Amino acid sequence: MPERGRRRFLSAVPGALLALDLPLAHGATVVAVRVWPARDYTRVTLELDEPLRTSHFTVTDPPRLVVDIEGVDTDAALRDIVAKVQSNDPYIASVRVGQNRPKVTRLVFDLKAPVAPQVFTLPPIAAYRHRLVLDLHPVEPPDPLAQLIEQTRGTPAEAAGLLPPRTASPAAEARGAPAPATRAPADDPIAGLIRERDPSSARRAPRAPEIARMITVAIDPGHGGEDPGAIGRFGTMEKDVVLAVAFRLRERINAEPNMRAFMTRDSDFFVPLATRVSKARAVQADLFVSLHADAFVLPHARGSSVFVLSDTTATSVGARWLASRENRADLIGGVNLPKRSREVASVLLDLSTTAQIKESKRLGSAVLGELRSLGDVHKAAVEQAAFAVLRAPDIPSILVETAFISNPDEERKLRNPRYQVQLADAVFTGIRRHFRRHPPGPRGQTA
Repeated sequence: MPERGRRRFLSAVPGALLALDLPLAHGATVVAVRVWPARDYTRVTLELDEPLRTSHFTVTDPPRLVVDIEGVDTDAALRDIVAKVQSNDPYIASVRVGQNRPKVTRLVFDLKAPVAPQVFTLPPIAAYRHRLVLDLHPVEPPDPLAQLIEQTRGTPAEAAGLLPPRTASPAAEARGAPAPATRAPADDPIAGLIRERDPSSARRAPRAPEIARMITVAIDPGHGGEDPGAIGRFGTMEKDVVLAVAFRLRERINAEPNMRAFMTRDSDFFVPLATRVSKARAVQADLFVSLHADAFVLPHARGSSVFVLSDTTATSVGARWLASRENRADLIGGVNLPKRSREVASVLLDLSTTAQIKESKRLGSAVLGELRSLGDVHKAAVEQAAFAVLRAPDIPSILVETAFISNPDEERKLRNPRYQVQLADAVFTGIRRHFRRHPPGPRGQTA
């Protein structure tokens, strides 16, 4: 078409055919690159504006993972992955990025040890666009029982590097008070969320018979890694708050004779719902406590809540909405569903027994009673809903909503280290009171 005729044609229908002047095809754009190192596994996530095709293979000597990504050019955003791999990553030594052939970018991960990689894609959900996920699992998965022993030793938060060494102030030394912790480093991912417990905040419970045998409590900090959970108006992430409270709760439990705590995650990484349950079962937990600080559509919703499983109907519309939201964690955090083992997947399908739910209600009532002493509770009684994470058939299980992070006032409290300590104290006191009133039977049985 002559240029004059082309201009006349485009001016007649400018909105319809201006796209003819644009390229017919373009490569995908890398939106973000994230690396989540953890002892359980390291996750690498590439977020892009278009779905991609990938292929991968491993090399054994030396161990490497090679991933080819079609439809994307090597650019600065993709090369950013090199800087995001830290020297203390348990599984990745380094990563190289290069153009293997036109429109095909190759990532080469130099590994510290052989891995069992899972490479999969996820469709857009929540705030995320298309994601390519690389999960680098160790060939021999970490043993939860070994992790339990390690978590029980010493001062847990200090051993994990989340509490600095204690230093006493002259005034504290003069009055013989325990030394407070120094301020956490600025680059601590949960800086300011964990502090040494203030002895004045501990309430003195009446003396009661000691617990007869060792009790294992599985503490499950909700969300983590790719799944931040709810986010408050001031940017507080649920995953950070509940991890801080979980460390404090673990300290209280491990300091109690005949009680020990196991955390399903002790750093910022994603754990699928079924894996949380299977970890608790692997350590033969006597109790499963899942900690959350969720949001609601109305900003004035407030107060703590305790939930147990219902395999029929929820006790309220809000409970059903909340369970549905929490059960989406696998979709947001990202689970390679087609490759999950039948054994792990079946955990979510097990029907919990009537005895488990009955024991969970008694325990939940004890914890809710302690939370009531801190302030508002959202509901006066323990609620029930179909939370997937509560489906261990042989472990009494409760889900504690510490507060509504969507409420600005409660978000401020959740950010306060003293209030986090009080939350941990309340949950611990409820657990201890329950087991002293209802001593556990032989391991593996519910009362």
